[in-house]
Amino acid sequence: MDIDQAKIPQATARRLPLYYRFLEGLQASGKHRVSSSELSEAVKVDSATIRRDFSYFGALGKKGYGYNVNYLLSFFRETLDQDELTKVTLVGVGNLGTALLNYNFSKTNNTRIEMAFDVDESIVGTTISGVPIYHLDTFKDRVGGNVDVAILTVPSNVAQNIADHLVDSGIKGILNFTPARLSVPEHIRVHHIDLSVELQSLIYFLKHYPL
Repeated sequence: MDIDQAKIPQATARRLPLYYRFLEGLQASGKHRVSSSELSEAVKVDSATIRRDFSYFGALGKKGYGYNVNYLLSFFRETLDQDELTKVTLVGVGNLGTALLNYNFSKTNNTRIEMAFDVDESIVGTTISGVPIYHLDTFKDRVGGNVDVAILTVPSNVAQNIADHLVDSGIKGILNFTPARLSVPEHIRVHHIDLSVELQSLIYFLKHYPL
């Protein structure tokens, strides 16, 4: 099926991995079909939104039957390029970076941190969970053209300079765990994950929007 990805809203695109992970669990449990209401309860997205999200991809289900789990999983695996290995690099091997290396997307088979970089000579040349750690000065030589995505877990005061270096080395996407808001060229995609902001937001909602 030919899908015009440009017509898929970004909000929908962000929910696709969530649907995919739940469907993986359903398939593993032996479930063969699922309704939009069951999906809604599991992923905490209202069923109307789920049906609208799925409608962008054509007729994925049947009224009165729901959705075939195996078919949906196969469809979204292809849509999300889950059969293709995505190599990722990490820059900044502090506490958070180390935790990410130990985790290393262990629940997926298609995404893996291949190498990590830091400037601390005491850890350069070592490995964490099988991932080699190199000096940041060698980033372009080791990564250039072979890896598209970098995870940034460095102090915020150096984040912009390092981001510039990553972009110059050919990185096309940055998952930014620093509080810094990065300035990058238009063709570079940055997703920000600020744990402090998310925690503050959660506390605010608990106080002012009780369920």
